[in-house]
Amino acid sequence: MIPTVVTAGVAIAAAIVAVVVSRLVWRRAQRNQIYETTMRLGFEIPNDGESVHFDELLAVVERSVRELRAEKLESESGAARLQAALDALPVAVMVFDGDGGIIESNAAAVPFLEARHGDALVGAAVSDLIGVSNAGESASTPIELFGPPRRTLVVSTVPLAAESQHGSVAFVEDITERKHLEAIRTDLVANISHELKTPVGAIGLLAETLQGEDDRMIVERLAGRINAEAMRIAQIIEDLIELSRIESVTDTSPMMVDLVELAAEAVDRHRMSATRGQVTVELVGETGTAPIIGDRRQLLSAIGNLVDNAIKYSDPMTSVEVSVRSTDAEVVLSVTDNGIGIPMRDIDRIFERFYRVDQARSRQTGGTGLGLAIVRHAAMNHDARLDVESRLGEGSTFVLTFSRANDPVTAVPEDDSALSRRT
Repeated sequence: MIPTVVTAGVAIAAAIVAVVVSRLVWRRAQRNQIYETTMRLGFEIPNDGESVHFDELLAVVERSVRELRAEKLESESGAARLQAALDALPVAVMVFDGDGGIIESNAAAVPFLEARHGDALVGAAVSDLIGVSNAGESASTPIELFGPPRRTLVVSTVPLAAESQHGSVAFVEDITERKHLEAIRTDLVANISHELKTPVGAIGLLAETLQGEDDRMIVERLAGRINAEAMRIAQIIEDLIELSRIESVTDTSPMMVDLVELAAEAVDRHRMSATRGQVTVELVGETGTAPIIGDRRQLLSAIGNLVDNAIKYSDPMTSVEVSVRSTDAEVVLSVTDNGIGIPMRDIDRIFERFYRVDQARSRQTGGTGLGLAIVRHAAMNHDARLDVESRLGEGSTFVLTFSRANDPVTAVPEDDSALSRRT
């Protein structure tokens, strides 16, 4: 009986030992598998040569996971910053893979990717040029979109060579404004050359005639013509300088000025030329003050050019009225003449440099063609509205509408130099 009990006890103990040993072997095999896997991933795991310290293994894995998460967050933040930088660009940017599929783009590229209306032509041009750049060559083409509004775009593609795969980047740039400015600059140079060539040529011819002339009356007449042509050149240069100065003004100190007083000064300055042309100039309307905030010199130049223009294009024995009216919110200045008027086709162009409605009359009156350009830029600098009403053969009215200065404390009073210019 006793041997049987002993045998049973031994069997049970052996079974327990077998279970424990199998558990230990399984856990060791599991640790070794984790160890080998983590080593292949690049983790440095402490190992004393006999066994892997399981707690240290878990600590390493946990630390590595935290580092990977931090790297992922940093990568996502960097990608967001890069996308924000791309979206801030005015140029459309699109990145394509080697098969022509879009990978990245910015906000400016959305209209061309959606391919609506005229932008579909740009999208088609991008697709064509991507095929060229994926072959390893840069490409570029201009595109005219007739709108409205009319635009000029340039599509350019550049290959992006990589070791494993190829791709391309496409740029779409709107050069409408640049092209417009280049056209203005070209026209300005041509117009200045033309305007200066005429009086310079006249001075040369008159001086040549004067050299062989003995008659005093003829000499005086020729000298007078030379002086008039020289004054014409001086006026062109002065107007160009004034226009350049007004255009370059980006920030002026606020100054309280009285538009009624400026209008009266402008009328007085041109009273003599009006008398010579047998034109009556009258200041009507407001009798008190009409305060606005602005640059006194610019405003005086603008009003003076409107009055001078009205006198030059008025027939003898007619009148020019300069009116100032004010409300609680606005101050309105208008200059009305009874002259030749402006054809409807020319109203949109009269504020261009050197543009003249009547070339023959401009030559007689000596106008430079810059006066209304000066008026337009002065109005823009003061956030004023500039309107024109005209009927051919009946006359024209130019209207400047300013915001009224209701709080004189916020404005800088006119300095002594401004006061001295009035006297």
